[in-house]
Amino acid sequence: MERKLFETRDGSHSIAIPELQVMYHSVHGAIQESQHIFIHAGLEKAVEEKPGRPLRILEMGLGTGLNALLTAIYSSAKQISVEYITVEKFPIDAAMAAALNYSSKLEADEWQPLFLKLHSCATSEMHPLTANFSFRKFHTDIMDLPATVKDVDLIYFDAFAPAAQPELWNIEVFEHLGSRCNPGAILTTYCSKGWVRRNLEAAGWKVEKIPGPWGKREIVRAHALRANV
Repeated sequence: MERKLFETRDGSHSIAIPELQVMYHSVHGAIQESQHIFIHAGLEKAVEEKPGRPLRILEMGLGTGLNALLTAIYSSAKQISVEYITVEKFPIDAAMAAALNYSSKLEADEWQPLFLKLHSCATSEMHPLTANFSFRKFHTDIMDLPATVKDVDLIYFDAFAPAAQPELWNIEVFEHLGSRCNPGAILTTYCSKGWVRRNLEAAGWKVEKIPGPWGKREIVRAHALRANV
């Protein structure tokens, strides 16, 4: 699939796949979108609910690596221990990763080596990238993650839109994710479509709509009602 780099309205890069008519982020701003949906609505909420505790995060869709970078920076600033596990079936190549401008836009050039490591490190292995942030990635289907991926506290659900990948937004996937979570785990996603919310609820998640980032009225945050939903 052909991927094209483009600049969003906050000056940060994203990627488009013309063949699928999808983009990795909103045209209104990649950084502002990821910070709002996954850091503010997800990570900060998890820290609020489990203060002082290490967190295990599972991300559906590593994509550009922006969510992981923002999480690593946050974990360092707040001295919070994070184990970050991500699944990406179609990773971007090293050249495209190096062209992304997130570190410079965040005025955090010192984080660029870590950002590149997210894309170049070996799969399946756990990599301690900072004192507070360890990282493990899988290039596989979300349903094929090893059984050791469990006791998750927070899910960043950042798959492509349902129009492009409807199979990733069904009840079975949300049940499968819930089975890997601790009770009360949080799931955040940009998609607030009615049928997606209903699928989450049918899979055992308590769903709320909350205000979205610039250019998007609402997003979804959900809590796992029990372990092994």
